Amino acid sequence: MTQSLEVCILAAGVGSRMCSDKPKVLQTLAGKPLLEHLLETVSSFSPTSVHVVVGQGSEEVKAKFADRTDIKWVYQAERKGTGHAMQQAAPDIDPESRVLILLGDAPLVKRTTLDELTSVDADLTVLTVDMEEPYNYGRILREDERVTEIIEEKDANERQRSIREINSGVMVADGRKLVSWLKQLTDDNAQKEFLLTDIVRYANSEGSIVKAYKTDDPFEVTGINTFSQLAGLERALQHKTAQQLMGRGVQLMDPARIDVRGNLVVGRGVSIDINAIFEGEVTIGDDVTIGPNCVIKDSQVGTGSVIKANSMLEQALVGERCSVGPFARLRPGAELEDEVAVGNFVEIKKSKLGKGSKASHLTYLGDSSIGADVNIGAGTITCNYDGVNKHQTCIGDGAFIGSNSSLVAPVSIGAGATVGAGSTITKDVEANELALGRGKQKSIANWRRPEKK
Repeated sequence: MTQSLEVCILAAGVGSRMCSDKPKVLQTLAGKPLLEHLLETVSSFSPTSVHVVVGQGSEEVKAKFADRTDIKWVYQAERKGTGHAMQQAAPDIDPESRVLILLGDAPLVKRTTLDELTSVDADLTVLTVDMEEPYNYGRILREDERVTEIIEEKDANERQRSIREINSGVMVADGRKLVSWLKQLTDDNAQKEFLLTDIVRYANSEGSIVKAYKTDDPFEVTGINTFSQLAGLERALQHKTAQQLMGRGVQLMDPARIDVRGNLVVGRGVSIDINAIFEGEVTIGDDVTIGPNCVIKDSQVGTGSVIKANSMLEQALVGERCSVGPFARLRPGAELEDEVAVGNFVEIKKSKLGKGSKASHLTYLGDSSIGADVNIGAGTITCNYDGVNKHQTCIGDGAFIGSNSSLVAPVSIGAGATVGAGSTITKDVEANELALGRGKQKSIANWRRPEKK
């Protein structure tokens, strides 16, 4: 009978070398906490149980993943090594299962690698990789296919330190045997810690089968202890993402200057300039052009649209053949139908612009419903907030709003109406009317400017 699979993630690291109060597994990589990367990978193969060992800062970690009701949280009060962490989880492990052990600070292990690792026919299998510079990693000692021991850097002799195959810390083991091995751990080593790697020696001493599965991607098993290592892994991950995008036909002006911090779905014929940042869930249609220095978060951009330089989109919907920017900001709830033009220093929040409408310069549109083919002049603002409540502005199809106009909500501008430049509109304007709300101009002849004394 096939054994069920349980997962145990060791996530009690405090990140002392980061000089940060934030628990290490909450540091972000590609916009997600390190632990979230692992949990997403683990969820893809539906284990029977997920145990997460936490320590200092445990409440903060648990609060971050409060929606994950499938997690069995395990508390490690004292930090006495990886073996000690597993000892805390041992009472909750089903002895009839297999147990996959992952490290919370090594977030990029792939599903395919874990599939291969767990399919190895052995009582204990360790995930390894060849490192060009294996310093500070445990070395793998072998006799042909059998792993005889994992020797830590501090305990290794000169010959052993020359070995390039290192232990990643990721293992899979028979549940019953794992619990037995964990009971035998001691802290009789240079680190004075209970080392999980010692179970290899115990397994061999009782004749159990111990093997290794070697991945060819060092970044997949790289652990993070410093911000320098985190930055290096970030660039490695972004480089891989950039290569995947270009493989799907995306033109990147500089693959080294793009950041995807979430899920980016792209169509055909897409061009992305330098320093673009994509966060959350972003969908880009066919033939879209993204200019330099744009930030797009949780948004959709339709086919044939252009997002010009230095524009920001958050929770926005952009239709087809639209033009946005440069220096435009679409805030949550901004919705542009097809062929809308939004120009420089225009901010839109919780507003919908109908097909073919334009707001080309220096405009704020908040809590608004704007019809098709409307022209919004430079300097126009919707005065949507009275200090307590937000109010709606409605503008009908084909209306023309002159420059430097203030539309004091709640207010409606009818279809085909015109608002003269410089007007403050506080009352509804009927369809096809001209509305003027200006102070009367007065000119003084022969006026002399004040002079400095």
